[in-house]
Amino acid sequence: MISRLRLLSVLCLLGLLAACSGTPKPPAGDLPKTPQASVDQLLLKAAQSSPKEAAQLRLAAADKSYALGNPLRAAHIIQQVPLDQLGRTEQALASILNAELSLYRQRPQAAWQFLQHPSLEQIGRLPNDLQIRAHMARARALEEDNQLLDATRERVFAAPLLTGQPAEENHEAIWSLVARLNGTQLTTPSEGDLAGWLTLGIAVRDALTVEMQQAGIDRWLSANPQHPAALNLPEPLRKLKELPAEPLRKIALLLPMQGQLANVSRALRDGFMSAYYHAQQTGQNPPEVILFDSTEIVSLDNFYTLAKAQGIQLVVGPLEKNLVKDLGQLPQLPIMTLALNYDDSNESGPAQLFQFGLAAEDEALSAARRAWQDGMRRAVALVPRGEWGDRVLAAFNRGWQQQGGTLLAAKRIDQPVQLAQQIADLFQLRQSEARAQRLKEVLGVEFAAEPARRADVDFIFLAATPLQAQQIRPTLTFQYAGDVPVYATSHLYTGSRDGTQLQDLNGIRFSETPWLLDEHNPLREQVARQWPQASGSLGRLYAMGIDAYLLAPRLSQLKALPETRIHGQTGTLSLTEQQRIERELPWAQIQNGRIRRLPDYVY
Repeated sequence: MISRLRLLSVLCLLGLLAACSGTPKPPAGDLPKTPQASVDQLLLKAAQSSPKEAAQLRLAAADKSYALGNPLRAAHIIQQVPLDQLGRTEQALASILNAELSLYRQRPQAAWQFLQHPSLEQIGRLPNDLQIRAHMARARALEEDNQLLDATRERVFAAPLLTGQPAEENHEAIWSLVARLNGTQLTTPSEGDLAGWLTLGIAVRDALTVEMQQAGIDRWLSANPQHPAALNLPEPLRKLKELPAEPLRKIALLLPMQGQLANVSRALRDGFMSAYYHAQQTGQNPPEVILFDSTEIVSLDNFYTLAKAQGIQLVVGPLEKNLVKDLGQLPQLPIMTLALNYDDSNESGPAQLFQFGLAAEDEALSAARRAWQDGMRRAVALVPRGEWGDRVLAAFNRGWQQQGGTLLAAKRIDQPVQLAQQIADLFQLRQSEARAQRLKEVLGVEFAAEPARRADVDFIFLAATPLQAQQIRPTLTFQYAGDVPVYATSHLYTGSRDGTQLQDLNGIRFSETPWLLDEHNPLREQVARQWPQASGSLGRLYAMGIDAYLLAPRLSQLKALPETRIHGQTGTLSLTEQQRIERELPWAQIQNGRIRRLPDYVY
C-alpha cells in the first residue's frame, strides 16, 4: 500500500486551503507557449533546439500524445525530458503526466511518488487545468490504493474547479465513492461539502427498507438545501427515489425443521427472528413472519397456492438444494422468493427467484481479488480432494485469471500422511534435491546442500478444515516454504479465539464474516446471550439468517439498481446478473495466536 498516503493528502489539501485564503499567492506561472504542431513536428523541432527548449518541446509532445490516446508513446517521450531543464510549472505538468501514465499502467504507488514532487506542493498556485489534473490524478491514485475517504475528499476539493461534463462526472464519482465507504469512514469528523456527502451516505446506508431510504434522502434534502448533492441529486439516488415503495407486510420463512438440516435451520431461523425483534426494539414496524416446515410440504405448487391465499408477499427459503433446483427450472413463480441455497446451474432462473447462501466460491473469488490488491501475481493452491474442493479451486482460478494472475500448480489435499510429499511436489523440492545429488556425483565430493524451493511462487491459496490447516502450516515450514504468504477461506477458523488452537495458523490471512470478526457488535452480543453457539462456527448461519432479513425488503432495489451494496453480517452483499447474492468478505490475519483484522479493500 502507499505509505503515509492519508497524511500527505491532508498536508497537500492544507496547502491548497492556504493558497486560497489570506494574502493572495502569486501564480506559479503559465506554461510556455509551444507551436501548434503535431507530435512528430514537435519532436523534430526539439532535436534542433537548445537543451531547455528541447525539454519544453518534448514535454509538450508527450502531453499531446497522451491527450490523443497514445499513452505508450507519451511514456517513451517523457523519459527523454530532464526535469532540471524545466520551470516550476512545467515540472508540475511533467509530474502530473508521469502520474497519469503510471495510473494507466495500474501502478498507483508510482503515481503517488510523482505527485509528491515539490512543484505540486501548492496546487492552488498552478493554472486551473493543471490543478484539475493534479486533483484527479490524486483521487484516482488514492482510490486504486483503496483510500476511499481520501479519494472522496480530493474530488470534493476539485469540484468547484470543474464545469460541464467533467463536473457532472466528478459529481457522480463522489457519490460512487461515498456509497462504498464503511461505517467508520462515514462517521469521520468532516466539514463543508464533504460532511454533507458523508451524512447523505449515512442516511441511505443505515435505512433498512426502500421506504426508509427514500424518507432519509428527503430529510437530508430538507436539512441541506444548498449542498451540491441537493442541487443535483446523484443519478443512483434519483433512481432510488423513483422506485415504488411497497411495504412488505407478510413473509413466509420456509425451512426444514426436521431431519438432517434441522440444526442448520434452527440457526437460520433464530438469526432471522433476532433481526426481526431487533427491528421491533428500534421502533420499526417489521412484517409478519409465518414459519413453514418444508419437510411437511407435499409439493411446491401446493405451498405457493397456500402462501398466496394467506397474503404472503415474499418467501424466504427453501434451504434444500433439490428444492432450489426445482424452483430454478420453473418459468416463473407466483411469489417473489429468496432461496437460502444455490442450485448448481450458472444460468438465470425465473425472474422472481433470488438465491443466497454461504458459498465457498464467494470466498475463493475474494481471495483472488485480495491477493491481487496485495501485489501477488503467481499462485499455487491447496484444496481438499473431492467435488467441493474442485468447485472452490475452479472459482479461485476463474477469479485469479480475471485479475491477470497465474496459477502455477494445484494439489488436492489427501490423507495427512501424504501432505509433506504433496507440498514438496508443489514447491519442486525433489527436483532441487536431485540436482544437488547430481552435483555431488559430478564433483565426487560430499558437501552440505539445503534443498531450495521454487522461487516463482508469490502465495498459496488454501481451502482447508481447521485440522488440515493446523497440519499444513508447520509442514510448509518443514518444507522450506514457511515464508510464503497463505490466503485462505474461512473454513480453517472455528470461531474460537483460543490462542493455543490458533498458534499453528500464525501468519495465515483468511476471509471471514463481519459477524465472527467483530467481537463488539451489539447485535451479536445480544444474540449470543440467548444462543451462545452464535459466537462459534455456527455464528455464520445466525449471520446468514440476519442478512436474509436485511435482504428481504430490498430485493427489488438490488434488481433495479445493480450497483447497490448492502453491508451485512456475512459480508458486503450485491446481486449478480443471475440473481445470486454475492458476498465480499473482510480479511484478517493470525499473529502470535491472535486474530487481527486487516484494512478493508473495497471492490
